[in-house]
Amino acid sequence: MTKTCRKPLKTLAAAALTAACTFAGAGAASAADMPASVPSVAEAFTFSTTEIQFQMGRLKNPFAASGATKAWTPIVTLQHASSWVFGDVFFFIDFLDDKHRDGFNDEDAYGELYLYFSSAKLLGMKYGGALKDVGIVAGVNAGADPDYRGYLPGVYLDWNVPGFAFFRTQFTALIDDSKKNGGNGSQKDGWQADASFAAPFELAGQYFSFEGHIEYTENSRNKTYNSKMKDWILAQPQLRWDAGYALTGKKDVFFLGTEYQFWMNKLGTNVDESRFQGLAVVRF
Repeated sequence: MTKTCRKPLKTLAAAALTAACTFAGAGAASAADMPASVPSVAEAFTFSTTEIQFQMGRLKNPFAASGATKAWTPIVTLQHASSWVFGDVFFFIDFLDDKHRDGFNDEDAYGELYLYFSSAKLLGMKYGGALKDVGIVAGVNAGADPDYRGYLPGVYLDWNVPGFAFFRTQFTALIDDSKKNGGNGSQKDGWQADASFAAPFELAGQYFSFEGHIEYTENSRNKTYNSKMKDWILAQPQLRWDAGYALTGKKDVFFLGTEYQFWMNKLGTNVDESRFQGLAVVRF
């Protein structure tokens, strides 16, 4: 998403949000619901958190000539989430190297960025019951090693789910732009459905969190190799223990736990993966 056409983009966003909310059955906002003035930068961000995550597990290379091979793969992730006056921002960047020079996970970097535009914040829409918010999302995915770039425009819904700090579903197109970027694996466009969540809980005086996401990705024909890629299901739930609180009494700073990766048809191949990884998280 470019930054060279902000005014038309805002107009289109507002129109799309109005249509989405009308479809959802929400009431229109009154003038009293709209902000009286544009907030300052300090007022715009109401929530912000940044994490550095370290993971280690034996992950499969689904493209290995002898079939899927496994290698201990350290992953360092920079992750950020913030809530702002127009919606939310979320991004992460994975840095990984499995030490096997086989063309997969070799000093690689992969990242995703999502901008969420909230109808409740932008238009003052009111919801009730299970539905919390409706909005539009603009996403970008990029990988260094495969020279991959994809765009994910779509819609999202936030839900009121008991016991969850948040529960969000989103439905996007998956537009492959690798062909314009010199990529070696461009394909026809597809679509993606994703659910992300976080459920904090307390047990025996200790604090925990169950969080993560699950996605279904519809793939189409790989134009470079003229082969059909399989649709995949990827789930990456994490179970975190607030070790910082247990050791120092300070909450939400240092976590230990595990991430379970379930990947059916990993990266569009016939390979399935089911693997636990060790997890350590530092939050700022």
